[in-house]
Amino acid sequence: MGLNLLEKLVKTHLVSGEMRIGAEISISIDQTLTEDPLGTMAYLQFEAMGVPKVKTRLSVSYVDHCMLQEGFENPDDHRYLQTVAAKHGILFSKPGNGICHQVHLERFSSPGETLIGADSHTPTCGAVGMLAMGAGGLDVAVAMAGGAFYLSYPTVVRINLHGQLKPWSTAKDVILEILGRLTTKGNVGKVIEFGGEGIETLSVPERSTLTNMGAELGVTTSIFPSDEITRQFFTAQGREEQWREFLPDADARYDETIDIDLQTIEPNVALPHSPDNVCKVREAGFLKVDQVLIGSCTNSSYRDLMIAARMLKGKKVHPDVSFGVAAGSRQVLRMIAENGALNDIIDSGARILETSCGFCAGYGQAPQSGGVSIRTNNRNFEGRSGTKDAKVYLVSPEVAVASALTGQLTDPSDLNIDHPIVPVPERFYIDDSMVIWPPADGVEVYRGPNISDPPHPTPLPENLLAGVAIKLGDKITTDHIIPAGPVSRYRSNIPKSSDFIFHKVDPLFAERCKDYKKKGMASVIVAGLSYGQGSSREHAALCPSYLGVRAVIARSIERIHMANLVNFGILPLIFNDPQDYEKMQPGDELCVENTSQALNNPTMQIKNLSRGYMFEVSFSLTPRQVAIIRGGGLLSLYGSDSPIAM
Repeated sequence: MGLNLLEKLVKTHLVSGEMRIGAEISISIDQTLTEDPLGTMAYLQFEAMGVPKVKTRLSVSYVDHCMLQEGFENPDDHRYLQTVAAKHGILFSKPGNGICHQVHLERFSSPGETLIGADSHTPTCGAVGMLAMGAGGLDVAVAMAGGAFYLSYPTVVRINLHGQLKPWSTAKDVILEILGRLTTKGNVGKVIEFGGEGIETLSVPERSTLTNMGAELGVTTSIFPSDEITRQFFTAQGREEQWREFLPDADARYDETIDIDLQTIEPNVALPHSPDNVCKVREAGFLKVDQVLIGSCTNSSYRDLMIAARMLKGKKVHPDVSFGVAAGSRQVLRMIAENGALNDIIDSGARILETSCGFCAGYGQAPQSGGVSIRTNNRNFEGRSGTKDAKVYLVSPEVAVASALTGQLTDPSDLNIDHPIVPVPERFYIDDSMVIWPPADGVEVYRGPNISDPPHPTPLPENLLAGVAIKLGDKITTDHIIPAGPVSRYRSNIPKSSDFIFHKVDPLFAERCKDYKKKGMASVIVAGLSYGQGSSREHAALCPSYLGVRAVIARSIERIHMANLVNFGILPLIFNDPQDYEKMQPGDELCVENTSQALNNPTMQIKNLSRGYMFEVSFSLTPRQVAIIRGGGLLSLYGSDSPIAM
């Protein structure tokens, strides 16, 4: 039996474990990436490990989120990131060079290699045959220090793409179709491998849209083969010598197969407030539009912006629409400026936004109160845009432009114009001068007043007494737990960041946890299905740990967030009986006796002291993870004699 792409990638990087579904394995990591709000803490944790130079083949630190310098916090963090990178052998991509996933795909991606990044959309580079996965910052720090990356061996879902997309149907519509079918829940522990003759019709930027938004499914990652299409992309990037063919074997086995006829795909839209709330644009009904934004790591490539420019040429956007466009990288911006496409975008009435994550992650461009915003990014969680009552719709660049021109949600085929065809350039504009390579000499690391040391949690107590600090529903995202946007300026300051945990859900949560601490008690978070979906931001676990949270009890927990909980000493527990979730109320006091013994079994008995009953929870922790929980977190054990440290 031949091997699929995941099997080939894991086999060549396997450090420990058995390639068996559900078994814990560890793999070596070739590359890492970080972005600024999560990178600051990752490098503080790396520094705490005492390793002088990174041991990965390549590590890159990007600044692409916290670009607005309205106070000292962001520029101080940027200077810290540049100097700590210089000291430890890390490349530094300066502000303005572009979004980490777009730039990494263009300039550093490598077929057949492994990549983890402190951002959930790291699977973007799966478009060229990499095993690219989002992870917590501490996992990235461990990899930079030479440690392996641990994960449960996943099942592999083969999605066969057949035929060719019709004019006005796009890769964005394909991934929205997949999200509509598979939803954002129930896909933990899966990897998607794309195949079928239809992939030959998709360029690397189109493939990257699929792998990028695979993160919204909750899968471990998504992968395309590295083929002739990939070679053309690498050649145009001046990196042909870094390309290699990387294909699955003809007789490879898959755990599940899904077939999609590209010819049947129509322009889709994800309605508020979830990427899987999908319908066809034609079925969405009349919708007056207030704002249209094109950009993000999902749809900001040269191809995306050239399509937009050609649709806009000689036209003006609707007078009631606020319209903004952001290139994903300086390479893209430079190319559309040189060929005149940028002028067509400007002449249409667009605002040209910085080459950054910007609006996608809640950094500016908030809609008006109750506004309707049409966007090409990957998430439309409630409040993520910066306006609590705004309604965000996710679409392709083609639908976005059509809607900007008409002032209402519009299927672009109704414009009665030909769909633009944008071939892959024979040569992209190449200038890596804004990527700073580490110097040979030592560098003093700059530390502004906003930077604090990473906290070191205490070991799990033998008898755990805790209060339920909050009870939540289903599909709680990391945006619910700790907001994106302006408060990210405090990501390097854990005490300050912790004040914002659940701030938009329950502004008294942090104070409640502090009150439990004063009583000598821990805190517990109770949640429903799919807790912790969305961003990989480890602060959604690190800050609760700082506040004294020692357990999350939920009906299900997403992969990256569960790993982050373990890394910071928080027990990830699952209700065995959904009725126990229903009975639990905020303020209930819970007790787990003899935790050291309780962790030896896959189930645990918890007593609800307030209501006088016992209930059972389960957990799927490996012996390594149990040791981390007992020790209070991974960082406190790093450098000890424990074999789990690396």
